[in-house]
Amino acid sequence: MALTGRAGLVAALGVVVVLLAPQPGLAVAGVCLLLAAAIALDLFLAGAVRPLTFQRSGDRLVRLGQAATIELVVENPGSRRVRGVLRDAWAPSAGATPREQPVDVPAGERRRLVMTLSPSRRGDRESVGVTVRSVGPLGLAARQGGHSVPWTLRVLPPFLSRKHLPSRLARLRELEGRHPALVRGQGTEFDSLREYVVGDDVRSIDWRATARRHDVVVRTWRPERDRRVLIVLDTGRTSAGRVGAASGSAAMPEWPRLDWSMDAALLLAALAARAGDRVDFLAYDRAVRAWVAGASRTELLSALVNVMAPIEAELIEADSSGMVAAVLSRAKRRCLVVLLTDLNSSALEEGLMPVLPQLSARHLVLVAGVTDPLVEAMAAARDTTEQVYDAASAEQTRADRKRITARLRRHGVEVVDAPPEDLAPALADAYLALKAAGRL
Repeated sequence: MALTGRAGLVAALGVVVVLLAPQPGLAVAGVCLLLAAAIALDLFLAGAVRPLTFQRSGDRLVRLGQAATIELVVENPGSRRVRGVLRDAWAPSAGATPREQPVDVPAGERRRLVMTLSPSRRGDRESVGVTVRSVGPLGLAARQGGHSVPWTLRVLPPFLSRKHLPSRLARLRELEGRHPALVRGQGTEFDSLREYVVGDDVRSIDWRATARRHDVVVRTWRPERDRRVLIVLDTGRTSAGRVGAASGSAAMPEWPRLDWSMDAALLLAALAARAGDRVDFLAYDRAVRAWVAGASRTELLSALVNVMAPIEAELIEADSSGMVAAVLSRAKRRCLVVLLTDLNSSALEEGLMPVLPQLSARHLVLVAGVTDPLVEAMAAARDTTEQVYDAASAEQTRADRKRITARLRRHGVEVVDAPPEDLAPALADAYLALKAAGRL
């Protein structure tokens, strides 16, 4: 049961009656009895909320930054009209509007209500419950009841770096020989023979074919296909830190490092799949959080965004030895292992560096991390005493980052260290460079 503002107004008018009455005691009793009787009558005549039934329909998936539409059908099997307010409760990050809607369902009929969700976070967003308040005809009191009407909306990563895909695919087509620029690298596959032209690498001359044709003939090469790329996402505590784009634009919001890494992983996966390589995905901190293997080129992105959506950074230190063991157990043949993590010197020195030789001995390793634009801004601002201290701290951070990067490269590891909005295209460029050099 719930009392309305009208009941309070009637009670206030009753106070005036009591003040003007010759016998205030009897007036108070009379006013209370009349108000109680009116409220009881109003509750009796109000439509029952318990028998109401609900059905949901609408979107199940939506990308972060887009809006989803959820429909709720309310059916009244009772004998009285239900008129009042309905509240469909969701988590605040779901961005549900409107929060409350008027409802008027005659007996034996149904009504359809529409709600828009504009999520502010990636992951699964679930309905908390539906509460209906049915007001009586006098407007003094209402029946109220809650119902569980489950619905889950999965908010997928936005894949903002998709805009870089056409330019990288054009470069990939050049590498594949669809344009005249053919490359020769270690491990590339033989493609065809053609006549020698000035500027060709003499190592590509096919002497047997030259002797048969009585003309200098060279071999052309194309990058290898059907190679394996294993993308490893570090979901430990360092991935929880939030960093914003250097531009500060609304299109590039302040996200956790984990989300920026996911965006880069999606661009790399799309590019590698179009290059004919097999792409697998592993998310790990102290246990396997997600694993995608064997997805076809057409299904890869869909599988990745679905498995990435509910992943959140765990506030625990990542187990690097366990991560390496998980990679080695899943990647039996040599492949490109792309580790998306934070290039934090203390975390890497204590965690990854001791076990890195086990991984780099069997696979080509590429480590990619997001730099914080705030550190760069702190290093550049030195107008006040406080800013000078901040700049000194920022310079120390940058020096540690350069030192750990150099140490990784001495172990034969490729490193990509870029601002948030540049991480995805930089990682794609590094992959294409390895492809062009025939190192995959």
